[in-house]
Amino acid sequence: MASVGLLYVGAVLIVNGLMLLGRVDPRAAAPLNLFVGALQVLTPTYLIFTSGGDPDTILGASGIYLFGFTYLYVGLNLLGGLDGTGLGWFSAFVAGCAVVFAGLNFGRLDDPAFGVIWLYWAVLWLLFFLVLGLKREELTRFTGAIAIVAGVLTCAVPAFMLLTGVWQDNRRTAAIVLAVLLLLSLALYPRLRGPGVPAGPEPAPELREGDAAGQGAATATTRVPGDAAERQPARKSTDAPSHQRR
Repeated sequence: MASVGLLYVGAVLIVNGLMLLGRVDPRAAAPLNLFVGALQVLTPTYLIFTSGGDPDTILGASGIYLFGFTYLYVGLNLLGGLDGTGLGWFSAFVAGCAVVFAGLNFGRLDDPAFGVIWLYWAVLWLLFFLVLGLKREELTRFTGAIAIVAGVLTCAVPAFMLLTGVWQDNRRTAAIVLAVLLLLSLALYPRLRGPGVPAGPEPAPELREGDAAGQGAATATTRVPGDAAERQPARKSTDAPSHQRR
């Protein structure tokens, strides 16, 4: 059941990454964040209630909430035009927890491939924190690209491997391949340093959060992780709102 949720986490990370790159309108990304966020809250709740008290099942389910709450937070921020700073600091908490889950997968759960995946998620959510919580706008495009890589390599591909039953026998090989590919993806930073580029003719948005918000001289934005940027119209000197259309 958790594998199904992982597949759709891949979808939302790709969409949020495209939003940070200016290819998807923020309001258009909000519904998917809400759908996947709800799924990633209902799924672990079901797993915990049906676990019979098994500690490993409860441990595994507990990590899913981190992402479910992230995507719900992102969706509400985008629809409500809220400041993303809170989401940024929550992303810092998620990044710290991801490091712990990585260690548990390398050790207690004997799944080095997911250990590598959790470490990459820790990096991604750290980037959300930097972009949204600390307003590091120059990391916007890089964060969007890493979100897309994460959506494909750490979510969609492992989900299909889990759903088809081939993950268990290939965990160590997957760990090596993923570690190489994910490390190579971090080399994109020099080429992608700078704020996101908007879709269409509008001026480039600036981040306000961490991911899952933004602030500009003429345009205030809300960013997400996996999440991105919700533009809020600037006001003219007459206080009449100027109309704009991720």
